[in-house]
Formats: sequence, structure tokens, C-alpha cells
Amino acid sequence: MPPNGFRLSAATGLHQGDRPYQQDQVALMGHPQRPGCLLAVVADGMGGRSGGRKASEQVVMTAQQLFARYSPDDDEPGALLRQLVDEAHTVIRLTALSSEQEPHSTVAAFLLNPDGRGALIHAGDSRIYLFRRGRLLRRTRDHSYVEVLIQRGELTENEALHHPKANILVGCLGMQSTLPPMDLAPIDGLQPGDALLACSDGLWHYFTPEEFGAVIARHPARVAAEMLVNEARRRAAGSGDNLSLILVKVDELPRPAAAPGAGREAYAAGEDPLLRASPRR
Repeated sequence: MPPNGFRLSAATGLHQGDRPYQQDQVALMGHPQRPGCLLAVVADGMGGRSGGRKASEQVVMTAQQLFARYSPDDDEPGALLRQLVDEAHTVIRLTALSSEQEPHSTVAAFLLNPDGRGALIHAGDSRIYLFRRGRLLRRTRDHSYVEVLIQRGELTENEALHHPKANILVGCLGMQSTLPPMDLAPIDGLQPGDALLACSDGLWHYFTPEEFGAVIARHPARVAAEMLVNEARRRAAGSGDNLSLILVKVDELPRPAAAPGAGREAYAAGEDPLLRASPRR
């Protein structure tokens, strides 16, 4: 678990959108021996109906196999995530060689240990956002053509959303280079009020970070996930892509009820200003 007195709550979302088939995949896995240890994976497949689906499924299958052997006490979260990207990329490339398909997939994944520390990784344009009480602390930077232009100062993020080459990736799993570009970063320690959101471009395309943060901060994980999916579908207006998300929140446990008489004792000791009576007149 994260620091004493807190718990993780989580939700996933997956929708076909207005596409004829689903190529996104999500997996939220709890460790079989260690409560509070989890792995979250979002994969957005590309390459035709069966090719893209096979690629994203391979990302999830690889994650499941690696996480089953993961030891929170002995293994490094970043090492597992890097191995996930390397092995999934290799298998997807082998699939391409043995068929006429050109399967590719993005990945956005994070692993949390019971102490609230961990790591995150991504390749492609599926994203991970980290919020603290609704305020954005960090988001991954897409491996895309328009992201390169943003970093050069040639485009704003809003302009990039409507750029004619917004869907062109410069890196993802299954591309012909030896290894895809990937960004790996530590998660130094979560606090109450923190939230991690991993999602495909079919979701983040329709929201600003401020909108994400407001919804996530104000609602339980499941309610927030449902609201985001429904609003993305509304904003897509009949032309939406596959969309997927995993949301994990760090929640504070309810405080135990006070024992009989505890309120009077606290007031007498002056420990809780909320219990102080108004001065007598």
C-alpha cells in the first residue's frame, strides 16, 4: 500500500468509438502475492483489423507474463517496463515477418509497488498523466510528428490537435528500427490526492489537462472514467476513434469513528478547534 491510511482505487474504460472494429486493449493487474502492487497497460494497435488487434494483444500478453514473475522486493519496476517494451516489440516484428500484415502498437504503462513508488513508460502517442489534487504534475510526450513541431516551438498543442499530420507517429512498437523510442521515468512516491491516468489518443484528443484534472479530482475513479468516456463520445460527434483508459487514484481511508466520550475529551484538552463551543455570554 501507499503510506499508512491510504488505499488505491482504480477503473478502466474501453470503447470501440465509431470505428468498425476495436484495436485498443487495456489491462489492470494486481500482483498475486502483494496487495497494493499493480501494473496498468494501455495499448493502441494499428495495422488493419487483425494486425492492430494482434499487436495490442501481444503487448498485454507480454505484460501479464512478466508481471507474474515480478518481485516487488527484489526487482526494479523500470527494468520490468523496459523488458515489456523490448519483448513486445520483438514479437510484433516477428508477426510482421510471418504474415503480410504490418502490425504496430503504442504502449503506455505504469507499475506501482506497495510503497507507492514505481515507474512509467510509453512508446507512441498513448499518454500517461500524473495529477495531484487535480493539478497536472507530469505528462508523457508523444512520439509523433506534431510533438516534434511542438518541441521546436512551431506549433501549439491546440494547433497540433487539428494538424493534417497529427496521426503520424515517429515511434511505436513493431516499427522496423531495432528498438522503438521509449521514455522511462520513475514514480518517486504517490500522495493522497494523486491520480495516474493512462489513455489512448481516442480519449485525450478531446480534453485539456485541466478538464481531466477537474473530473478526476471531484469524482471516484469509476464515476470519473465513465464521465470521460461518455463526454469523449459526445465530443466526437460520430467520428470517434477507439478509446481506452486506466485511472488509478490514491484515496485517503475514512477516519475511524470516535469512541464514546472522545469528543468531550478532545474539547476539554483543546485538541480540536472544530469542537470548541461558542463563548458564553
